[in-house]
Amino acid sequence: MAGGGMAPLGVKQERAAQYKGRVTRHVIMACVVAAVGGCIFGYDIGISGGVTSMDPFLEKFFPTVYHQKNSGSQNNYCKYDNQGLAAFTSSLYLAGLVASLAASPVTRNYGRKTSIICGGISFFMGATLNAVAVNLGMLILGRILLGVGIGFGNQAVPVYLSEMAPVHLRGGLNMMFQLATTLGILTANLINYGTQHLGSWGWRLSLGLAAVPALLMTIGGSFLPETPNSLIEMGRIDEGRRVLERIRGTHEVDAEFQDMVEASELANSIEHPFRNIIEKRNLPQLAMAIFMPAFQILGGINSILFYAPVLFQSMGFGSNASLISSVLTGVVLCGSTLISIALVDKVGRRKLLISGGIQMVLCQVIVATILGLKFGDDQQLSKGFSIVVVLVVCLFVLAFGWSWGPLGWTVPSEIFALETRSAGQSITVAVNLLFTFAIAQSFLSLLCGLRFGIFLFFSVWIVIMTLFVYYFVPETKGVPIEEMVLLWRKHWFWHRFVPAVALEDGDAKPSKNIN
Repeated sequence: MAGGGMAPLGVKQERAAQYKGRVTRHVIMACVVAAVGGCIFGYDIGISGGVTSMDPFLEKFFPTVYHQKNSGSQNNYCKYDNQGLAAFTSSLYLAGLVASLAASPVTRNYGRKTSIICGGISFFMGATLNAVAVNLGMLILGRILLGVGIGFGNQAVPVYLSEMAPVHLRGGLNMMFQLATTLGILTANLINYGTQHLGSWGWRLSLGLAAVPALLMTIGGSFLPETPNSLIEMGRIDEGRRVLERIRGTHEVDAEFQDMVEASELANSIEHPFRNIIEKRNLPQLAMAIFMPAFQILGGINSILFYAPVLFQSMGFGSNASLISSVLTGVVLCGSTLISIALVDKVGRRKLLISGGIQMVLCQVIVATILGLKFGDDQQLSKGFSIVVVLVVCLFVLAFGWSWGPLGWTVPSEIFALETRSAGQSITVAVNLLFTFAIAQSFLSLLCGLRFGIFLFFSVWIVIMTLFVYYFVPETKGVPIEEMVLLWRKHWFWHRFVPAVALEDGDAKPSKNIN
């Protein structure tokens, strides 16, 4: 912290009831443009699985896998077991991990808008390079550039959305990021279904079209207003108030503005956000930044989204049927995200996370049981059981889409105090990408080694993460983003880590501990 006198204490009292404002066109336009960042993330998740099941792509870059797939003698679970092929998918997320950490000082010192534009430019360059790749080196370099774009975009966009949204609609508007992600996945699945019939260049079109949302994010980002929180943090206080009045549609913003100013005073007293975030008083937020994104991936969803065509082909589906099944899961994921948007600010985060976790674990166990009893190394699923597997996978995706999909991003993005917000979101993204990289790199080998047990492996993690929410995640519905620190002081477990603040005259007494 900066030397000289006592450090500011940040937000000291609850003013949420005094917040004024409505959803203005400025908020809607900003959220739509910013959420395109989710679209590029989703597009890549969906596109890579389809491309890696296309014969022309495999024959050009991964001939060993191509021969394994078409030899007919390979174990069903091991047809695609190849570390090079896994590296094609996972290299992006390793690059994104590093980029998300590098994005933190950019987001804090130069604004959320700058990081969004940087992410769009890098993703555009990576998509272009992938589309024209003639060897594996060009392909991997393109994936690395895509990863840098995702690292910057995923670090900045959720924070941008949380800061722009009115408190009573923050959950729903923040989920624009996840909705855009699911639309990107669905779009990628539909494009893969079409380009598989285009012969040797179909995969190039699939990879190259990722440049479209990247271009939209770059151009749209240049027209976005900076968030008032960021402007105030950078010392542009008057401009921050003007933007706040414009996006809230009223001049009566004194309470929200005062919260931002108090949070900014503390933020600007912190010289090293990453060092500050590991202090005892920030342990609750740090725990959320680590466990929420880790659990989101350990539930197994990315294995299905990355490798859906590969997974369904391994189960005996034809290439057309596997891609159609992937499109179906994409439709379900998109629809379930709309359910979450409608419910999150009414029923709250905790109920959605817990109910989603229960349904997810049941689905994983059912799929494991069917595959264990009816599908072997050289045995195909019957048509009836194949339909059941697809339906249960869709139910799994449905549960994820209304719970851990959007809320795995929403909860971490809304809980950090301003002084650690950029660093906290960087940790959230880095952890997410670290586990995404690990699962993407190891899934094909795990599928080969564990067979149907891979679904039981994920189900154990779902049980753990559901219990974590029940005991340790407080309800953040309706709590202003700058007053989250007050929430931790009321929690039955986390209050012991967060120091109390002496009440000023007129301050409300803290309420009883909450879950």
